[in-house]
Amino acid sequence: MTAAPILPERQEWTVDDLGELPKDLPYELINGRLIVPSPTALHQDLCVRLLLALEVNCPPEFLVSIDLSMRVDRRNEPRPDVVVIRRKHAARSPVPVEDALLAVEVVSPTSHFRDLYDKAKVYARSGVRSYWVVDPQHERIALTEYTLDGAAREYEQLAHTEDLFVTERPWKVSVDLPALTARRNDLLAGEED
Repeated sequence: MTAAPILPERQEWTVDDLGELPKDLPYELINGRLIVPSPTALHQDLCVRLLLALEVNCPPEFLVSIDLSMRVDRRNEPRPDVVVIRRKHAARSPVPVEDALLAVEVVSPTSHFRDLYDKAKVYARSGVRSYWVVDPQHERIALTEYTLDGAAREYEQLAHTEDLFVTERPWKVSVDLPALTARRNDLLAGEED
């Protein structure tokens, strides 16, 4: 059995501090706060389904990926659950945030406020044009789409649905939320066996 790493105590973290941490854990830095996520298989399955929906019409110059660090500033290096970047950055880590077209966060029980408010502000200030928040914490999975109001550097809500979601941003994408809800429910029903 491997012992859990002991992380240094700090009130405020910067991207420079991340270099001192073990390389085999996924770190995220939001407003100087260090986050070490531990997603469930259910969460990751939903991320993969969203990646697959985005890949259907993905232009060749872009790449859809999961869990990539994006350098924003010295206090912020988020890891969106799903992100669309320029293909030329496929071998970089962290990815430059200015080339991200879309960031997607899948809400978990411990990330609701962070995904809806903290990360939204970080992504908007950084110029990420589109932001989706997918919430599987209720009876039906919901998706909220935001777009960047460039002048204000804030997001405006474009859509919120628990049904079939169709958008043209960043390209034509369709997400069958009832099918995702049914899949989640089937996976959860398997836990009872």
